[in-house]
Amino acid sequence: MSVARRPHPALATLLGMGAGASTAAVAARVLLARQAAVARRVIGKPLGEEAHVADRVYRGAHGEAIDLLLLGDSIAAGLGAEKPGRTLGRQLAKRVARRTGRTVHLRVVAQVGAETSMLADQLATLEADYRPAVSVVVVGGNDVTHRVRVSESRTHLAQAVAALQERGSAVVIGTCPDLGALRAVPQPLRSLAGLMSRQLAAAQRQVAAEHGAYAVSLAAVVGPFFVTCPDEMFSEDRFHPSGAGYRRTAKALLPSVLAALGERDAVPFGHHPPTPVTHPAGGG
Repeated sequence: MSVARRPHPALATLLGMGAGASTAAVAARVLLARQAAVARRVIGKPLGEEAHVADRVYRGAHGEAIDLLLLGDSIAAGLGAEKPGRTLGRQLAKRVARRTGRTVHLRVVAQVGAETSMLADQLATLEADYRPAVSVVVVGGNDVTHRVRVSESRTHLAQAVAALQERGSAVVIGTCPDLGALRAVPQPLRSLAGLMSRQLAAAQRQVAAEHGAYAVSLAAVVGPFFVTCPDEMFSEDRFHPSGAGYRRTAKALLPSVLAALGERDAVPFGHHPPTPVTHPAGGG
């Protein structure tokens, strides 16, 4: 007989939101509440709440060193990776060093459980003279699970992008993954989570377009792998990526990171470069 495990806190909140989020009949709310209880027992919390320390220097042969900064939630922090070398930051930094031939200084200030509003606290941990060449922000899942208004998430993300740009950093936003891919969440709750996460991802992409940042639609460029190969892509909690899932995510982010560094021109499907600034005729 299986033993019930404590739920991962973010997913437990998501699963508990059905009763409050639904405006349908009482019967529908009861159904969602029952589904939440079942999923809590199934998923548990086997990973704890601490990710591996991922900061590292990857040595290159030539050129100016690159400071690469990762901010955001447990995905940016790498929770679920089997060892430090398989976290998102490490796998991305290694690929940047390999493609550019330059030394890459990786710094990760992302925190497990972070919402977009907490990006300001992560930025506050940085020294005043720290100037990352490129900053990668992956955040949003906890905003969905905690039912943060999209407008609030937009505001906090825009502020974080502006603060990073004030430091001279190019910014790449990995938009909110599609939580509808979480097989452990039953229907119709899974569809509700998927809808909310897609709405937030669209808003994040709009923030990027309005503020001169790159956006990578993770649901489009890496989401299909999580749908078709869940046993490989997800860690044991079936909520966070495994090392293989982070490898795919790092590959997905790489083209925009290289473009932000000026190391490539075009970006593929699912990548959205900054919108060129246009001036009216006769303008300065």
